[in-house]
Parts: sequence; C-alpha cells; structure tokens
Amino acid sequence: MARQYDYWLTVYKRTWRGGVIGSFAAPLFYVVAMGVLLGGFIDGDPSRLEGATSYLAFIVPGLVAAHAMQIAVSESTYPVMGAIKWHKTFFAQLATPLAVRDLVNAFIAFVVFRIASACAVFMLVLAPFGVFESWWGPVLAWLAQVLVGTAFALLTFGVSARLKSEEGFGLIFRLGVLPLTLFSGAFFPIANLGPVLEWVARLTPLWHGVSLSRMFCLDTVDWSLAAVNLAVLVVLSLVGWRWAVTGLDKRLEV
Repeated sequence: MARQYDYWLTVYKRTWRGGVIGSFAAPLFYVVAMGVLLGGFIDGDPSRLEGATSYLAFIVPGLVAAHAMQIAVSESTYPVMGAIKWHKTFFAQLATPLAVRDLVNAFIAFVVFRIASACAVFMLVLAPFGVFESWWGPVLAWLAQVLVGTAFALLTFGVSARLKSEEGFGLIFRLGVLPLTLFSGAFFPIANLGPVLEWVARLTPLWHGVSLSRMFCLDTVDWSLAAVNLAVLVVLSLVGWRWAVTGLDKRLEV
C-alpha cells in the first residue's frame, strides 16, 4: 500500500498548484465574508447559536467540516473514474501482486492526507480570530473533520467505482453535496428547520461531523451526543470501505 500511496502523492506534487486556491484561500475568504462581514449583522446570542458568542465562532467549525466533505467528494469522483476508465491506473496496479483492497486503502490514505492538511491549515489560519475556546478543542475538532471526510471519501469511492459515465457526478454534487452543506447546521442551527426537517438533518452524515466539530471548538461538549456522532461516522466509514472494495473489485473484473 505504501508504494501506491507514493504514486498518488507524486501525482499531487505535480498538480497541487491547480487546487491550492480552492483548498485553502477560497474557504478562508468565504469565512471572512460570511463570518466576519455578514456576522457583524447577527447578534451573538449563545442561546440561539448553540453556545457560540458570535456568528463567526458558530459558522467556522461547520464550514471546515463541510469543506472536508467537499474535498473528499471531489477527490473520490473524477480521479477514481479516471483511474478506471481513462488512464487505466487501477488495471495496471492490479497487474502487480496488489489486491483490490490495497488499491482502495492507498487511494483513501492519500485523500485523507488531502483532507487533513487542508483542514489543519484552515484551523491554524482561523486561530487568531479567537473562535476557539480551548487549546485541545480544535485538535479534536480537526480529527472529527478528518473522520467525516474519510466517511464521505469511502462512500463516494464506492459510487464512483460503479458509475459507467461521469455524467452521474453532476447529480452527486447538485443533489448530494449542495443540500448536505446547506442543511447540515453549518450556516444556521437546524432547530430553525422545524421539528420534522430537524430530524431529517440529524440523519445526514455531515450533520454529525458539524456537531462534533462545533462542540469541540466551542467547548460545549455533550459527551453522549458526541458518542453518537462518532459512532455514526465510524460505522459509515466501515460500511463505506466495504462498499468501495466490492465496487472496485466488480468493476475491474469487466
């Protein structure tokens, strides 16, 4: 697996400049626009913002978790199909003693590296804004962001391995990524959605990541809820790994 991970890392070293703005600069500008500028018009009432004393402190943890999901989905769609359909990388790798699970593990390890590095830079840049209530909270929040990204990367990999055409990716982004981002609680408390839609939001994977990230950043941890959030993301990651391996195995048999 290590040599296959090195392959993806080498590819990234040659192409990282094309994604550096989207991975680092653009999200920071978005936080400044939404959290600082727009947030200046919103009262920082902790009772209405899940314990946050400002809208900036409320929105930052959710946006970083959503950013982790977006990177995971982006890195697990076209690159996966490319390795299967266009430049046949997976077929070449499978011709060696490697097994399908090794291909999946190496690719996901690279995606996790992308998620972890992007979220770490995001959190470090935002630290001077005073949105973190403890030194350990952002560390745990970062781990939660990496976990939610891992879950989405594995699930998306399984879908990408089964798709015959890249046209399906449009549906993933329009009907998956966008609604999940908007209704995950990243921009506003999901209690504002009403009782029914609030519970629908609670069933989405991203909400669990946003919930963990925000609780740790704001030091308002409900450990029973955190345990549920963690369990859901871990289970989804395990299911996603199986989904990814079986999907790629069947596809490479064709």
